[in-house]
Amino acid sequence: MTIPNLITIGRLVLVPLIVWLLISGQSAAAFFVFILAGVSDAIDGFLARSFNLRSTLGSYLDPLADKALLVSIYISLAVLSEVPLWVVILVVSRDLFIIGAVVLSWMLDQPMEMRPLIISKLNTVVQIVLAAVVLGDLALGAGLGTLRMVLVYLVGILTIASAAVYLVDWVRHMGMGESAAGSPDGQSDGRWPR
Repeated sequence: MTIPNLITIGRLVLVPLIVWLLISGQSAAAFFVFILAGVSDAIDGFLARSFNLRSTLGSYLDPLADKALLVSIYISLAVLSEVPLWVVILVVSRDLFIIGAVVLSWMLDQPMEMRPLIISKLNTVVQIVLAAVVLGDLALGAGLGTLRMVLVYLVGILTIASAAVYLVDWVRHMGMGESAAGSPDGQSDGRWPR
């Protein structure tokens, strides 16, 4: 267990705290805990890269913590009617689709290496910015309604685009596996074809 992994586990522990703070109306505290979670993400990434503390566990824990945090915040904000329900459905459905595709590929003995695509990284950044803007607006009453709506639509567009790119890659990958099954060595490279 490395220090970055312990920090990531700490970030996971913050998820129910943020949800509770939001639902109980403590917006300012929720905003600052969200900032703390973001800082911890930057710190564990820095430590892992700078001191060669990368691990297989960390490669799974870090995105899990990020997704748990974002999905929980989005669902909580939808419950509070602070973001439209449709954008939350898109965000959650995309993540479930990707998880389902990966699990299915493993079950069919065609495992895929998950490499984040540029559009996926951009999508995640905009999702984080939207969450931060909404939480900050709730905490500080900054009147950011227009910015919030622009970010909502941007998240919607990027989420759909990202899901579409992953779908195309998954279909290609599964097709490569089918053709590899008939090849002399019967092997697929097991990676997204990008």
